[in-house]
Amino acid sequence: MNNRRVVVTGIGVVSPIGIGRNELWKALLEGRSGVGRITAFDPDSIGLETKIAAEVKGFDIADFFPDRRKVGSFLKEMDRVTLFAMAAAKMALEDARLEVRQSANPERVGTFIGTGVGGLITTTTDQIKLMEGGPKKLGLRTIIKLMPNAPSGQVAIEYGAKGRAKSEATACASGLDSLFDAYMYIKNNRADVMISGGTEASVSPFSVASFGNMMALSKRNDDPMGASRPFSLDRDGFVIGEGAVILILEELEHALRRNAPIVAEIIGGGASCDATHIVAPDEFGDGAARAMREALADAGLEPQDIDYINAHGTSTPLNDERETLAIKTVFGSHAYKVPISSTKSMVGHLLGAAGAIGAAATAMSLAEQKIHPTINLTNPDPKCDLDYVPNVWRPLTMTHAMVEALGFGGHNTVLVMRKFVA
Repeated sequence: MNNRRVVVTGIGVVSPIGIGRNELWKALLEGRSGVGRITAFDPDSIGLETKIAAEVKGFDIADFFPDRRKVGSFLKEMDRVTLFAMAAAKMALEDARLEVRQSANPERVGTFIGTGVGGLITTTTDQIKLMEGGPKKLGLRTIIKLMPNAPSGQVAIEYGAKGRAKSEATACASGLDSLFDAYMYIKNNRADVMISGGTEASVSPFSVASFGNMMALSKRNDDPMGASRPFSLDRDGFVIGEGAVILILEELEHALRRNAPIVAEIIGGGASCDATHIVAPDEFGDGAARAMREALADAGLEPQDIDYINAHGTSTPLNDERETLAIKTVFGSHAYKVPISSTKSMVGHLLGAAGAIGAAATAMSLAEQKIHPTINLTNPDPKCDLDYVPNVWRPLTMTHAMVEALGFGGHNTVLVMRKFVA
């Protein structure tokens, strides 16, 4: 059973730098920032210190579903977090050339989609309606819009995926946790196909104020596109972002039988908890290091086998320093030889979708043999002294790559991917 190979056959993306897999990849190689002044609401009207975010531009669910009645139903029943997931899942399935009801046994197709906070926009706006207008002002669908499992449930309903459906909620590790569990589910012969990834839509006054009060957000309002600057000495916090990334994971023989396009292969994973602090990463990067070691062991690799790392790289003082320390602990002298980049330098921090967009970027890197840069890295932190691929993309001959996601609560998740070879 455990020799079942798991491949990525489709990628769907709703991101601050592009909608669709190809648009994301083009923007990543160009080093394009998706950060700008917040447009979803007026940050000045409520006195927010942070006035910037990485918002998705030009998103309309009607662009993905032509039936007007269906779109009307979606808008009534789904928070923005679920709408993102629905669009990303549709693109991923199309990219994989997979029609669940025709190309697979629906009972062997699962849906694991993570989110850090779920339907936050519904939660906060409907709370205001309740307090200002009383109970009757709440819609009949408030609960089904805000519940964190809505994205996985609604995607499963839309495509008839009758296998297990669930939502991971491990903060910023949620998307990668979902992919890790989906990989294990296929590997252990519990499914043949998994629709998996992460989604988040939390650019709201509530979240920006909350993260701002924690001193977690960048206040570089006068230079939005330069605000997310992982591993830089002058970094001052992360930039909150939004979006969804869904990957189609598939058992290799199942994919080959239907002549599916194969982007990359997942060959290992690891996870741990720091168990030290609800927000701050372990002082010595111990939890992240343990997750990396477990992922390498699961993949049957040594540290020197890894050719590229897609880092968590949040642009916060503690994460970047301690993630660097963890990499050094695991990789030793090889840490200075392996290129590392942070997708967040361009898309901001997608919270529950962060690990999923990192996984998508890593899979495309393996397929294209190119790695995207870490932008805004002009003044490196001496404590972050590894090769972070500053500012310009790089061609790289690679076989194995690692992607990391580290979340509040001390959650650490790591996947190892391989360039696909039949």
